[in-house]
Amino acid sequence: MKLGVIGAGNMGTAIIKGYIASGADPKTIYVAGHNAERTAAFAGETGIGVCKNIRSLTEQCDIVMAAVKPKDMAAALAEAAPHLDGQKILVSIAAGLTLNNLKDMTAGYEKIVRVMPNTPAMVNEGMSALCRENGVSDEDFAEVMKIFRGIGTAEEIPEKLMDAVVGVSGSSPAFVYIFIEALADGAVLEGMPRAQAMRFAAQTVLGSAKMVLETGQHPGALKDAVCSPAGTTIEGVCALEEAGFRHAVIRAVEKAAEKSKNM
Repeated sequence: MKLGVIGAGNMGTAIIKGYIASGADPKTIYVAGHNAERTAAFAGETGIGVCKNIRSLTEQCDIVMAAVKPKDMAAALAEAAPHLDGQKILVSIAAGLTLNNLKDMTAGYEKIVRVMPNTPAMVNEGMSALCRENGVSDEDFAEVMKIFRGIGTAEEIPEKLMDAVVGVSGSSPAFVYIFIEALADGAVLEGMPRAQAMRFAAQTVLGSAKMVLETGQHPGALKDAVCSPAGTTIEGVCALEEAGFRHAVIRAVEKAAEKSKNM
């Protein structure tokens, strides 16, 4: 299947790079971007094709992915919609736009997949959630899933959980970056050079996440295993609890999900 991506921003280019890295032929991938110079440079780097406009891309591709900001989606789909022939799969990665919103923007088109990826896709460690309209067959959906599994992990979810996904994985890389920065700040306070502190903090977060995924143990159990009686770790955990760390994280996810619902 030919993949066409509308938008050559950070997420669109990350998805294309990951898909190619997973084995896709660059000659089957096309892009249309509003910044012609940037789009041409990216195409030259990856070997993909460039379409002069959205109409051209939609006409020649089997999967049409709209990788534009929510505010720009209506205009992009207005250009694409007349050329969706009932066989093409339309994919949206815009936060806050429901399947019904997308159907309204395309005069009731039924073959739509909504996706919420996140920025770690740029290093092929993304977490993507997918949901689909009734017109998308299992075979078609598998083709879309293959793209997003090329940039990390991807799972199908019911659309009612998509706002929760925005909070727990779509927006949360920013929360994790704040945590990493704060860990490094603490180490700097204790005398460690900034660059070294950042490496120690980031690698520890990476390794800890990997332990959760690979051991299958509850994070609480892994935390308990590090907390020796009257030790340094439980002292630090106590400080986090005193500062309301757990509540702050829960509220951050809740507020991001709430914003998604109201977009």
